[in-house]
Amino acid sequence: MSAESTPEHPIPGPGDPDGPEPRRRGKGRRRRPRAGRRKALLVAAWSAAGIVVLGGTGAGVLYFKLNGNLTSVDIDQVLGADRPEKADDGSENILVLGSDTRSGGNGELGGGTDDGTARSDTAMIVHVHKGHKKASVVSVPRDTLIDRPACTGADGTEHPAAHEVMFNSAYATGGAPCAVKTVESVSGLRMDHYLEVDFSGFQKLIDDLGGVDVTTTEAIRDPDSHLDLAAGTHTLDGEQALGLVRTRHGVGDGSDLGRIQLQQAFVKALVAQVKDVGLLGNPKKLYDVADTATKTVTTDSDLGSVNSLMSFASGLKGIDASNMNMVTMPVRYDPADANRVLVAEDQARQVWDALKNDRPIPRSATEGTATGGAKDVVTAS
Repeated sequence: MSAESTPEHPIPGPGDPDGPEPRRRGKGRRRRPRAGRRKALLVAAWSAAGIVVLGGTGAGVLYFKLNGNLTSVDIDQVLGADRPEKADDGSENILVLGSDTRSGGNGELGGGTDDGTARSDTAMIVHVHKGHKKASVVSVPRDTLIDRPACTGADGTEHPAAHEVMFNSAYATGGAPCAVKTVESVSGLRMDHYLEVDFSGFQKLIDDLGGVDVTTTEAIRDPDSHLDLAAGTHTLDGEQALGLVRTRHGVGDGSDLGRIQLQQAFVKALVAQVKDVGLLGNPKKLYDVADTATKTVTTDSDLGSVNSLMSFASGLKGIDASNMNMVTMPVRYDPADANRVLVAEDQARQVWDALKNDRPIPRSATEGTATGGAKDVVTAS
């Protein structure tokens, strides 16, 4: 039986009228990605911020429609007991994933063709420290070559282990359960929760919030992601925000690492702004945000109800942008293929050990690793 649940029909609300790739060997400079692969999305941003917003809205709006909107996957049932142990210190680990499925409205937003598959274009491990006042966020580059463990997909299909495949192939192979098992295998950390969003949900949520203010220190122009921003301060609408977190050769070295730096900056801008958006004084706006968030997010089954989601969100309200330390999993460029990166094992171990022991990630963990060259190009306004 599939572990994915199908949500019930929602109650009407107010105002309602790249798959797995073989490792390629080649020398030379980093090449420009093919137009058909113009896809990247910071679902992590609105997932974290959107859930925080919902946590402060009160039971009235939440109970009105959210249960009918929510979709969940029973990851614990699929993965069984062969997993890292849960932490007993009050900290939590959440895998936040962005899916670039081409189905539905996402085809128009993301470009390319609908080949019937979905890939994880963005992945962040969010470690909420004991006391839930601080968070450490580790972005995992999609182009990282890893050894994927054998896993069972959400539909019960068994998938054999694979050697030296791209990280994002785990989701393409077996969906959420396979992605979670791969992250746990790479990090040695138990993922307590899972959140996933898609292109259209990201764009609509930003529009519902009224946009996000950012400042760019240089012009960003990328026809592939439909982004054209002059240097200066901007209020990004949903389409522009999606373009910003998708661009990978508009700034930096043209790699996924530069795109991650833009995504992390956008997360901080969104989290910093969302608490001041004035939802409580605008019932229609509040409803639209809650409705969009719960329609487009997929959670693990433990968060698949209004009560659980509200309790979880309430526990995150004390975390703001100044208390979020965001890093990229330590990697180095693959000397055999300029389009791939390899885990910098010794430094990555510093990251995972710090999170396992609920400590801050040391600076030494990321010193000298590949970065992408887009740091501080985007900041919160």
